[in-house]
Amino acid sequence: MTKPGTSHDTFKQGPQDWLCQTAGATAPSGGSEPHAVGSVAAIFQWPVRVYWEDTDAGGIVFYANYLKFFERSRTEWLRSLGIEQQQLKDSTGGMFVVTETTLRYHRPARLDDQLTVTASMIEIGRASMIIKQQALLKTEQSGEPSATLLCEGTIRIGWVHGASLQPGRIPASILDSLKT
Repeated sequence: MTKPGTSHDTFKQGPQDWLCQTAGATAPSGGSEPHAVGSVAAIFQWPVRVYWEDTDAGGIVFYANYLKFFERSRTEWLRSLGIEQQQLKDSTGGMFVVTETTLRYHRPARLDDQLTVTASMIEIGRASMIIKQQALLKTEQSGEPSATLLCEGTIRIGWVHGASLQPGRIPASILDSLKT
């Protein structure tokens, strides 16, 4: 079992294990325009097990629950960078909000499936960022040589002032953490 906040080269088998692997990407600094992150970005992975509450009457994961899985992965990714969202709101008065999602479903997940849910930055600007996310069925369950893609999407996250919910600029210290 691993501790959040550490990096590993391979994904372990336990339900609490996760991976944050860096593959040489760097994000540009400065400027107010959005910047595409390097062609090979850091990929954060978080394990998710499918429970009864996640499934529909047909016994497969209800489509909207993939958004919940993606939210968990993004939240844990932020934590791995030292960004706690409640503490961030308390200290800055601002917060991240989802402003746009695009999802594509490839295959269903079922009860007790063990998934790996990824998050990787593909673009970052002064007021928003775009995260690519995937839900993958672990190779041990799929019988395939690599994990099976179940759902993928892009999520645009914007920064707003907590009291007014008006758009604002992401604080420089947070931008620096996100670009590492």
